[in-house]
Amino acid sequence: MGRPLTRPLWHDSVSGHAVNRGCLDRDSQFDIAIIGGGFSGLWTAYYLKMFAPDSRIAVFEKHQIGFGASSRNGGWCSGFLPTSLREFEKSDGRDAAIAIYRNGFQTLDEIERVITELNIDCDYHRGGTICGATNSVQKSRIEAELDQFGEFGFGDEFYRKLSKHEFETKISLENVLAATYTPYCAALQPTKLVQGLARVVEDLGVKIFENTHVSEYASRRLYANRFRCSVDVIVRATEGFTARLKHHRRTLAPLYSYMVATAPLSENQIAKLGWSNRETYHDARNMIIYAQLTKDRRIAFGGRGAPYHFASRIKPVYDTHEAIHDKIIESMKTVFSLDEDVEVTHRWGGPLGVPRNWRPSVLFDRFSGLAALGGYVGDGVAASNLAARTLAHMIVDDDHPLTKLPWVNCQSKKWEVEPFRFIGINGLLKLSEAIDRHEAKTNQPDRMRSYILDKFLGE
Repeated sequence: MGRPLTRPLWHDSVSGHAVNRGCLDRDSQFDIAIIGGGFSGLWTAYYLKMFAPDSRIAVFEKHQIGFGASSRNGGWCSGFLPTSLREFEKSDGRDAAIAIYRNGFQTLDEIERVITELNIDCDYHRGGTICGATNSVQKSRIEAELDQFGEFGFGDEFYRKLSKHEFETKISLENVLAATYTPYCAALQPTKLVQGLARVVEDLGVKIFENTHVSEYASRRLYANRFRCSVDVIVRATEGFTARLKHHRRTLAPLYSYMVATAPLSENQIAKLGWSNRETYHDARNMIIYAQLTKDRRIAFGGRGAPYHFASRIKPVYDTHEAIHDKIIESMKTVFSLDEDVEVTHRWGGPLGVPRNWRPSVLFDRFSGLAALGGYVGDGVAASNLAARTLAHMIVDDDHPLTKLPWVNCQSKKWEVEPFRFIGINGLLKLSEAIDRHEAKTNQPDRMRSYILDKFLGE
């Protein structure tokens, strides 16, 4: 076994098909400028071209298309959101909560429609997702979530409990006491999707500038590679890299998520797991883990828990973390009990964008022409499509129902100044890990620490 590669698995199958795009090299004028060449930026460009075909649109990417989370994630295309139905109801009412979740679920149909019509091959497979409970506290947690969805009118066709037999026919895992299932999740190859979207929008007339650093922007103008651009609308779609923009150090906190991928499983290993429909899998612990079976039968497994870096720093050296990757591998081995050792071929990571209220938003001020979308807290593959459609409708001002969803112009307060941000976020991560340890060891809820965690996240 060789040493694992320190790059995303997803890059391997597309490396020979990458397009070398030019950078901005002169003063320019556009109708709409989008800062960030990931899912948020490309989906926004796509829908704006659908709604306003004559608009002059440019996408500015500091590195290469999909450099950030769009090519580093777990390949989950999930209709769920990081904000619960109950939280949306509390702030915006029951109907608004139901509306955003119904649209979130319908987003999978929309993405499937687009990639089919545009012939984007991204290994898309809609097998749904399973959430397992490995102790009684996790069991109570998934049952409470299931009850909540039922209270809001989402029946078994959206989200249901699996019988022991149903669970075992989907995937064979040890120590799972209970499990739920939803069909509203697909597995895909994210780099193939982001590069496919880039080619589509370029064919529609969108200009994509790579290796183009936006150093500053304000109403109607931005500076990129030291050139000035006059623009009617500027869209910030920078997600985990937002803290690098001037005046946005405290807008989104960049929290790192890490992944590993195995060598392709053997026929015998696949048979033992019974994992035939590529359902994505996670469990109900606080420190999130997530897994998919790729088209070429590798386990791609990720997790949170990496430390937040002081002053929202982002560096290439942070893309791997030996201790955290080792923990993720141990978690993977615990979840998937295979008789044979499975070689880990890839380790990688990257930052995701987290707002102070842990709630995504879609923002647009018509007077200034400034817009933004993001803060998906790691759930952005599908949510970015819904957010982009919402923002495109807001910009063309067509009074579409999406522009009434509760994340519209709902801006989070900024994160605390340092060192309070550093202390608070890292304390939150340690707290989550401690709760999981307590629950696994005692099979009892950790009420005090859970109260502190909920209090922090609810502010």
